[in-house]
Amino acid sequence: MTSRFFIAALLLFASIAIEAQNTITKKALFIIVDGIPADLIERVKPENLTKISKAGGYTRAHVGGEKNGYSETPTISAVGYNSLLTATWVNKHNVWGNGIENPNYNYHTIFRMIKDVAPEKKLTVFSTWQDNRTKLIGEGKPETGNLLLDYKFDGLELDTVNFPHDKESKYIQKIDDWVALEAAKCVTKNAPDLTWVYLQYTDDAGHHYGDSKKFDEAVLQADKQIGKIYEAILKRQKKHHEEWVIFVTTDHGRDPISGKGHGGQTARERGTWIVTNAKGLNNYFYAGNPGIVDITPSIMEFLALPIPPQSRVEVDGVSLIGKISLANPYVLLTSSKKLQIGWDAYDSEGVVKISIAQTNNFQLTGTPDALVKLGEAPIKGGKFGADFLPQAGKVYKIVLEGKYNTVNKWIVVN
Repeated sequence: MTSRFFIAALLLFASIAIEAQNTITKKALFIIVDGIPADLIERVKPENLTKISKAGGYTRAHVGGEKNGYSETPTISAVGYNSLLTATWVNKHNVWGNGIENPNYNYHTIFRMIKDVAPEKKLTVFSTWQDNRTKLIGEGKPETGNLLLDYKFDGLELDTVNFPHDKESKYIQKIDDWVALEAAKCVTKNAPDLTWVYLQYTDDAGHHYGDSKKFDEAVLQADKQIGKIYEAILKRQKKHHEEWVIFVTTDHGRDPISGKGHGGQTARERGTWIVTNAKGLNNYFYAGNPGIVDITPSIMEFLALPIPPQSRVEVDGVSLIGKISLANPYVLLTSSKKLQIGWDAYDSEGVVKISIAQTNNFQLTGTPDALVKLGEAPIKGGKFGADFLPQAGKVYKIVLEGKYNTVNKWIVVN
């Protein structure tokens, strides 16, 4: 009896050891390389971005929110970064320019979302702009729950001794080189669970030179920097039981006339791109006109981490990986006081639960709004109608819940 028990115990321990050995740890890294329109990427075909896309995919994407709608968002750098970080447009996250004057920390960044559900995860930022960590992520601030990062490398733009500032901003390109190198080292040695890398010089080149050979060269140099990081990821995957996802994108395009400016709502300023090595990219990635707000839900999906409930009904993005139920919601208020609600269906079975909140407490105080169910509709039909008597000056939230994801739309009554 004893020997049988001993043998069974050995087999159990061996099974556990084998399972542990075969367990793959998932890691995520995203890169924002500043101010590159999609047409430039498609024309110069950067080597490393192409390599990453062949492992996963490339798609055109957008920033700027809903043009001429309540979520219209300036195509400005910090605004775009925060749209990625929070998976929301500017009407929610409240970063309207590079001054980052009053971010609404009620809308959590992906760093805080991860710490909320998996506090053991290691988080890091490598950036050519310190404000990304101190203001957007809000490291150490009471408003962000005193969120702390595990590794960080930034602030070199403040060092005018080692990086004297020149008129063409070449010092920024040197900082980008160092940022990419340190990020690659950290991936190799420490393998954080989530890493944000920000590279700036391409935007400076765009401002200085516009559409030109020099701008092309700046993009190709950034691609080499990205290549160092991707090479470190590939080495980690080969030597360790890890699977890494990398998303590379930009924060805005450029003006269609000279390529020097941005900030408006022209198609080229709004037109961006996403490159990833992710497997299981869905139809929304390829045909749904994804936005920068979709990257955070995609990373959470890859890491198998739930978006916290208080954020789930507020985010404006959907996952580009795996199954989703619906996307691109719309809400129309007719002259006969009826709501017409619609969506693009990405699932052929099941129903959509439609709810409404008649307050906007979350934006103001961070407390959830009470949702009242309006009804259900077959997801495949893509539409739902209801009577509605709005009050002037109020914001109403429509929340659509499918089997795999939730989307929302606001009604702003003037």
